[in-house]
Amino acid sequence: MLLFSNFDPTIGFISILAILIMVVGLLLKKIKQPYIIGYILVGALLGKDGLGFIEDTTTINHLGEIGIILLLFFIGMEISLPEFIKQWKVAAIGTFLQVGVSVLIILGVGYFFDWKIERSIILGFVIALSSSAVIIKLLADKNLVKTRVGKNVLSILLMQDIMIVPLLIVTSLLGGKGESIENIVFMLVGGSIIIGTLIYIYKRKTIRLPFSKTIEKDHELQVFLAIFFCFGGALVSSIFGLSAALGAFVGGMVMHASKATHWIYDTLNSFRILFVAMFFISIGLQLDFSFIFKNAWAISIVLVSVYITNHLVNSLILRLFSSPWQEAFLGGALLAQIGELSFLLGSSAYSLGIIEDYSYNFTISLISLTLIISPFWISLTEKLVISQRFKSIE
Repeated sequence: MLLFSNFDPTIGFISILAILIMVVGLLLKKIKQPYIIGYILVGALLGKDGLGFIEDTTTINHLGEIGIILLLFFIGMEISLPEFIKQWKVAAIGTFLQVGVSVLIILGVGYFFDWKIERSIILGFVIALSSSAVIIKLLADKNLVKTRVGKNVLSILLMQDIMIVPLLIVTSLLGGKGESIENIVFMLVGGSIIIGTLIYIYKRKTIRLPFSKTIEKDHELQVFLAIFFCFGGALVSSIFGLSAALGAFVGGMVMHASKATHWIYDTLNSFRILFVAMFFISIGLQLDFSFIFKNAWAISIVLVSVYITNHLVNSLILRLFSSPWQEAFLGGALLAQIGELSFLLGSSAYSLGIIEDYSYNFTISLISLTLIISPFWISLTEKLVISQRFKSIE
């Protein structure tokens, strides 16, 4: 007993977490699957419906939010604004088509099941959004960020992140809670600041940071300057009621224009890995295994339907913008899952009474499972695309 009298539960938890991630990560590496799946599975294992090590998920969720901010900051550093602007058609039209088609499909399903129109619209919004966190990570791991399919997919993902603001406003209106004029004005001002910053970057092409030569030789100051641009952008964006991750993304684009990405990458990459892992662990913590087992048949049917629908719709959208069928089909697979921002829509609709307990738990389970399955779905699609290429060569 004396041996464990000075045992610190926090240190124990961190040690167990690291060991589990390493074990699961090594197993996934052998079958050539991304670590994202491992993080979600570890979260599910440690959660209240698993071993019960984590009951209060608030801290983990906050750390996960930091991970999303860092992830979007790093992606912003890899984006050339002139190149991104060239993709505006596929980004804007593709996103609007995806949301519109998803809502129409769910309205049709809801008609047969006698769902309320408000519920059908919200569920349409939920399945329309893909996962920036998962797909950006997979694009980076597969070296696809700078390819045509990578740019098209990335542009759609970023437009979806921007679309979350009007979708949340519509959700509030459907729940009988209209946004105040003050909040709408704040959002418009925030959006104007972001657009103004992007225009400035586009016109200047290159930005010179103050004391850049001195900072480049000082590792400690590099850490805090990088944190300032990452979280400063996130703070400004969130103050105006916009996505904090969107502000971090713009901060990353400022870094790209300043040609300072090489030392920032070295400085913050370890932080990014840690906090992004926390985000996916937080997703795993939300899985309710008893609910999933009780509703396995219904969840499976909807899961397959969502994947097939999203895959086909996004493939057709990408094909419309002159992508070859093979690239469009791969892009459709990358966008087929339901994204992390859909958690926000689901929780908002639940708090407003648009969906009930069952619908909310069903939505959370569906989103989490699509995130877990996504890497396997994409790998299967890649194999099909490669096999078709070989057949066309023959």
